[in-house]
Amino acid sequence: MILLKITIQIRMIKKFKMKFYKYLGVSSNSWTKDNRSFYRIFKFIFSIRGQKRLWSLFVKIFIFLIRKITGINVRNLHYKKWAKQNFITKKQLLILKEKQKELSYRPLISIVLPVYDPPENFFIECIESVINQIYTNWELCIADDVSPNENIRKIIKSYAEKDKRIKYVFRTENGHISAASNSAIEIATGEYLALLDHDDLITPDALYENVLALNNDREIDFLYSDEDKINEKGQFLDGHFKPDFCPDNFLSRNYICHFSVIRTSIIKEIGGFRIGLEGSQDYDIFLRAIEKCKKIHHIPKMLYHWRIHSESTALNMDTKPYATLAAVKALEDTLTRRNIKGKVESIDELPGFYKIKYDIETYKKVSIIIPSKNMAELTNTCIKSIFNLTKYPDFEVILINNNSDENTFFEMVKKWEQKEPNRFKCITDNGDFNFSRLINNAAKEAKGDYLLLLNNDTEVTQPDWISLLVEQAQRESIGAVGVRLLYKNETIQHAGVIIGLRGIAGHPFVGADKNEPGYFNYLKSVNNFSAVTAACLMVRKRCFDEVNGFSEDLAIEFNDVDFCLKLKEKGYNNIFTPEITLYHYESISRGHPHKTKESYEKHLKENKLFKDRWQKYIDHDPCYNKHLSLEYDDFRVKL
Repeated sequence: MILLKITIQIRMIKKFKMKFYKYLGVSSNSWTKDNRSFYRIFKFIFSIRGQKRLWSLFVKIFIFLIRKITGINVRNLHYKKWAKQNFITKKQLLILKEKQKELSYRPLISIVLPVYDPPENFFIECIESVINQIYTNWELCIADDVSPNENIRKIIKSYAEKDKRIKYVFRTENGHISAASNSAIEIATGEYLALLDHDDLITPDALYENVLALNNDREIDFLYSDEDKINEKGQFLDGHFKPDFCPDNFLSRNYICHFSVIRTSIIKEIGGFRIGLEGSQDYDIFLRAIEKCKKIHHIPKMLYHWRIHSESTALNMDTKPYATLAAVKALEDTLTRRNIKGKVESIDELPGFYKIKYDIETYKKVSIIIPSKNMAELTNTCIKSIFNLTKYPDFEVILINNNSDENTFFEMVKKWEQKEPNRFKCITDNGDFNFSRLINNAAKEAKGDYLLLLNNDTEVTQPDWISLLVEQAQRESIGAVGVRLLYKNETIQHAGVIIGLRGIAGHPFVGADKNEPGYFNYLKSVNNFSAVTAACLMVRKRCFDEVNGFSEDLAIEFNDVDFCLKLKEKGYNNIFTPEITLYHYESISRGHPHKTKESYEKHLKENKLFKDRWQKYIDHDPCYNKHLSLEYDDFRVKL
């Protein structure tokens, strides 16, 4: 049986085929005799970068086999190692304890702690984690919600007698967590409120890191940090390394969660916690608070330990099914406040995750732009899938002929001109291949309010694909909208772009099975990314023109990433949605962009140009956490 199991798992190595090609810089479809450039392969294998990639690939295979055979959670093993390297030491705490005295701005932080019948040992540890803060200007505001265990009140009184910074109110009637939290807020006098659960822990430097950020920028209204979980054995696991504030991530789930510090005046302005939203009361108050905030700041440090035990939400969202209903209500009210028409749905298989179906009030024309050179059969498959499947009422297809010289291509074009005379046209550009120029010229010919850029080596799979794109692209806050692209073998080709990944920019989760959830369900939820691929990308024509389209000095590579970053610089959020799936038979039509010495040198030139222009995003992609690896594409912690 063991041998059989090993044999089965070894066969699964085939899943790494796509990743292997990615490491070599080619796609499996383009790995043909003509594309085996000795110059490029030689340079790759004997370069430091190439050695690192090959080694990391072998490590991936080894880890994959170990995980599948033994069932060990490798991610938690990585996190355990990371924690040893990065958790603050006693020596570092002593240094920071002295530094905190030098802070010029020392606001009083009121820690709001609603309490109801927690395990005594966990509750004591929670209070001790506050007392052990190296930043000293705080008050702990406890509201006990009539805990049936009388010892809880005795513990509160005992600590309050020892430390005058600990204040409390004993409620006379149980009102649940929202009412208890409001009671704690009523006795708070701090300039900022920090939210804490009665069985969780904050690290000794938690308040210091928040106040340090406030000293650097006094306009910050809302701060949050990274967090992990702590089990009943005291083991740390499931490190959640969050991005800087991503509004669409937040509309799909409460990823901010703990440890949040918010300006008190804002909490009072919005009326505190709402009664009736218990279970998702934090999500609701955050959704309302961020609408009043000038600045929201993410601290990329592990400052909060979320307790796991049999009754905690951290262990299982199903222990509080009412939380889902409350979250849906909170999101519905958010849409109403923001004058947005849509419907909120919970995702059954992903407790705590939600999707918003935005109403399309006007079905404006969509111009689908497809560059192509020859490859009639491939291009015809793409166009056929569009016309046969698409249910969107108003669209046109603009095919760009760039130096085609095969009769089959022109026969295919003639067929579609005859079949779809009002919705299909072909324009010719016989200049050297420059993807950016092709797109810009086609955009000038487009009649649509939306531009949908599409590679000719893609295939549509669902009738509502354009409608789902328009749902997102119509929103004023949104720039580019990207979709889930699959290889022919049903594995992930695109689910967003991370700037800095493998040097400049790369796709996360490449080669993952289409049913995998990804890091904290990234593959199953709507997320902001700094960029998405132009293999299938929708953008409002007005936004396209606002950033002057694609940069033509980036003819072949990273032009779509550059375009997305230009949108981001204008204040738009780029978005990935898993609701739309297309097949992408990557790089079939033109082969690899730098298979010759000349094209490889051009590749290096465009790499340098992109780096010079966008180094700040390479150094830190705000949609990605600095503690996550830029060598691996699976959101693995950096060691």
